[in-house]
Amino acid sequence: MRVLVTGGAGFIGSHLVRACLDAGEEVRVLDDFSTGKRANLAGLHRDVELVEASLVDRHALERGARGCEIVYHQAAIASVPRSVADPVGTDLVNATGTLHALEAARRAGVRRFVFAGSTAVYGDGEALPKREDMPPSPRSPYALHVFGPRQDPRSMYAGVIPLFVEALQRGERPRIYGDGQQSCDFVYVGDVVAANRAAARAPADAAGKALNVGRGVRVSLLELLESIAPFALGVPRPEPLFEPARAGDVRHSEADVSRAKLLLGWEPSTSLEAGLRETVRWYVEAAA
Repeated sequence: MRVLVTGGAGFIGSHLVRACLDAGEEVRVLDDFSTGKRANLAGLHRDVELVEASLVDRHALERGARGCEIVYHQAAIASVPRSVADPVGTDLVNATGTLHALEAARRAGVRRFVFAGSTAVYGDGEALPKREDMPPSPRSPYALHVFGPRQDPRSMYAGVIPLFVEALQRGERPRIYGDGQQSCDFVYVGDVVAANRAAARAPADAAGKALNVGRGVRVSLLELLESIAPFALGVPRPEPLFEPARAGDVRHSEADVSRAKLLLGWEPSTSLEAGLRETVRWYVEAAA
């Protein structure tokens, strides 16, 4: 079976590529390397067919989808600050680009299109946990709460976990935007990959449905920093530097994952502690 992974050189996409290869599937990657890294596909150049192109290139998308049974659509501009600063450019890639990918898949006769979205769609409403039947109320064009190895702390799109780890390793005080009481449902990248692959194999009942992927547990940024510090430094949590809250950031997020359990037979299997331990280990080794 041949699959296409858009954004396959990115953080989540590269983990998904390796999982598909491990399952014996033929993998084609479409990526323009604007944020994805060739290093994320290191050692796979003989196993992966690469289409180097953007989502705005409809002809490249059609080439990428041709002959594929599954399309995993992971490519996006994954940055709240950039989406606020450049909403038109973000919309061109994230919205119009997704439409191009869907049309390419339709023309190619693709059996299943698995689209990875964002928790930002729910916005900052007080009701928790977030359920798929809640009306969309986004505060920004994009947000992300997935963590794991290969998430780049130097990228302008970096999540809070790699930024915390890098600051701790440099002996600096980690920076928090806001009071640190804001909370996120952090899910390990391996569980996200498993959810995507379960969606590709799911029965017809799952088709066309939005499904939350998360751990179903909220953790504040201060609690997160306290959990990371022992793995990164072997010491208790240092005092962070507090900065003003950023526009577009969601105060609290927590996913109701019961529908994914029901329709996909999927549930998260990696605890926050285990995921953080593996993530910090990778950063320490990469920095060595």
